Amino acid sequence: MKHLDAAAHTRGESAYVDDVRPPTGMLYAQVFPSPVPHGEILALDVEAARNAPGVVAVLTAADIPGENQIGPIIRDEPLLAEDEVHFAGQPVAVVVAERPEQARKARRHIQIKIHEKPAITDPRQAFSAGEIIDQPQTFEIGDVDSVWANCDVIVEGSCDIGGQEHVYLETQRARAEPLEGHHLRIASSTQSPTAVQKTVAAILELPSHAVEVDVKRLGGGFGGKEDQATAWSCLAALAAHHTGQPVELVLDRADDVLMTGKRHPYLSDFKLGLSQDGDILAYEAWHYQNSGAAADLSTPVRDRTLFHSTNAYRVPNARLMAVCCRTNLPPNTAFRGFGGPQGMFVIESALAKAAETMGVPRETLQRKNLLQDGDVFPYGQRAEAARAVATWDAAVSDFDLPAIGDRVAAFNREAGALRRGFSVMPICFGISFTATHLNQASALVHIYTDGSVSVSTGGVEMGQGLSTNMASIAARAFGIRPTRIKVESTNTTRTANMSASAASAQTLLNGNATLLAVGQIVERLKRHVATKLGDANPSNVEIVDEQVLLDGSETGWTWERLVLTAYFDRIGLSAHGFFRTPDVWFDPQRRKGRPFAYHVYGTAITEVTVDCLRGTYEVDAVRIVHDMGRPINETVDLGQVEGGLAQGLGWMTMEDLRYSAEGKILSGALATYKVPDVYFMPDDLEVKFLADADNPLGPFHSKAVGEPPLMYGIGVFFALRQAMRAFHGRDVAFDAPLTPERVLMALHGDRVTELHRQAGLSAADVSAADVPVLVD
Repeated sequence: MKHLDAAAHTRGESAYVDDVRPPTGMLYAQVFPSPVPHGEILALDVEAARNAPGVVAVLTAADIPGENQIGPIIRDEPLLAEDEVHFAGQPVAVVVAERPEQARKARRHIQIKIHEKPAITDPRQAFSAGEIIDQPQTFEIGDVDSVWANCDVIVEGSCDIGGQEHVYLETQRARAEPLEGHHLRIASSTQSPTAVQKTVAAILELPSHAVEVDVKRLGGGFGGKEDQATAWSCLAALAAHHTGQPVELVLDRADDVLMTGKRHPYLSDFKLGLSQDGDILAYEAWHYQNSGAAADLSTPVRDRTLFHSTNAYRVPNARLMAVCCRTNLPPNTAFRGFGGPQGMFVIESALAKAAETMGVPRETLQRKNLLQDGDVFPYGQRAEAARAVATWDAAVSDFDLPAIGDRVAAFNREAGALRRGFSVMPICFGISFTATHLNQASALVHIYTDGSVSVSTGGVEMGQGLSTNMASIAARAFGIRPTRIKVESTNTTRTANMSASAASAQTLLNGNATLLAVGQIVERLKRHVATKLGDANPSNVEIVDEQVLLDGSETGWTWERLVLTAYFDRIGLSAHGFFRTPDVWFDPQRRKGRPFAYHVYGTAITEVTVDCLRGTYEVDAVRIVHDMGRPINETVDLGQVEGGLAQGLGWMTMEDLRYSAEGKILSGALATYKVPDVYFMPDDLEVKFLADADNPLGPFHSKAVGEPPLMYGIGVFFALRQAMRAFHGRDVAFDAPLTPERVLMALHGDRVTELHRQAGLSAADVSAADVPVLVD
């Protein structure tokens, strides 16, 4: 079955928020942002903007009838700034006009006077200044302090892990339309329709049932619309509330990059102890998370970092610490992996340093310490159906890792300025929301009398193929063609209290809810037709390929006949299914529990070639064995693996998110912030799904695929690092992304520094340029 939206996407027919025909009298909003990262607002003058051509209203915090607050967990983020601003790009006012260009022009007339205060952009500095959000968290297992004395090898180090811009194709946008009775309908590009509904209701002092949120699809989300889409819906709703007219708010790319948060950058320290045989005995990590100016989702992102700080390895003694540090950057937020990739990068760095210290291949230490059934994670859960070893061994065998190593070594002996490197990257990623109460979902299924079917769930289609999976699940469960299924838009009126489409849990949650709803209807239909077939046993009735079978034989009853006769006999053809993930729990006080329904495993082998004269490189090959359970739709799932890999490769190599020391973004456009394109991706990209890997809890034994593949991209960092060390034999810092500029400086830093000196450039000049200057 193809992706349901494939044809419409290809023909440009898929409708997003602002593609739908505008209602009569629609107005357009633009946001006026803070021009500085930190300061006290002394004066705000909007009169010139109010008098600009076409302007209908200019709204500030004083115009909010309810609560000026959008913080989803910690209430520390105003919708519109009042007395202070805390990041450059923070919304201060919203201009509403008859046309978009009028609103854009009018916001230039707003005058704001700010007494600037020092800005903090470094998380260590924020921590030292006491600027932290919530409390530091620690996960522990075993007795770390007593084990260090027994370690034959101890290595310590630090990591500097960059952030990442979401670069969804569809920027943030929303449309709010007033309805009768002071109700609102909001079309929003959000992963969290219920969060939008609840927050708009609080902003406008309305009950939740007065706010209807509808989401047809997103043009990409990647976590950037899990919470951060809420503000734009609230501002559109506020404008519609005051004007009594529909209002649309669309951020252009520059505003989107300026005003929204990114993947959290981290500064981390590690200490790893091993036996002389390479067994991990003790591990300690401390993560300083750059949270930005408000909490947003930083606290659960911090926790997910701790959950995945040991990746796919057995670590009997560990102390893992993390703290959310408040800085004067836009509030950082969810991003595919949700803090897990940052934690994984640090332990992979520790293993790399240990391998170099011990003089053994990194993959030797990795393989020796892989998780097996019964091993305990630092958060108390035992590994079940652990497939770290199975995917590793399959990758080594299927892709012939020894031959890859020999080929790389032979090339490096003869290659001049070119060097090759390879790495093996295992992953282990837990599937579920770590906040247990979010692991619930509902589905509403209708059969119409012509045999067509409507399915509504709380899952949002954002390009990941969720709608295709829901249609496949419903069709298989009914025993009918997928073309009979329509997956409806995600709507808070049809599905209440939905969790965000996140945590790679949507097929698990919404798919199982759909199965429960379909199952109710199928049981009714079986009982109904059994009576028509001479009081047969309903358990012997099947629906296969739209034919009703009894004891495996055709009965002459078709799907259409079954549905129509059931309707005339007043058999219910609708059902609501509710699913809650079983046996998941976590005690936040003890920091122990069983937070995940299951884990996804996999192994990637990455090969690279580095031009050690220029610092440029190519990703030659990535070969993956992925633990997918039984795929619902291999085409869709393969696309998720390849897309996640691309995003991970970009994060580790070229996506260099930069802010000035004063907190202003330096990489605010796609001219200065590079993302992978088709030419960057490896020509040799091979993905195999692990065979015989059923997952009992997943719909039709499937496993999640949204987030885990991103972590395969971490391997490219260590492949590049291996190639660089093969050239000069020196240490390479664990600083990501490893851009070509950083590669060049790591390889030739001493020479470049000398050339800078000869050219009369100071360290400050070089830092300001942020690129090496080479002189022939």
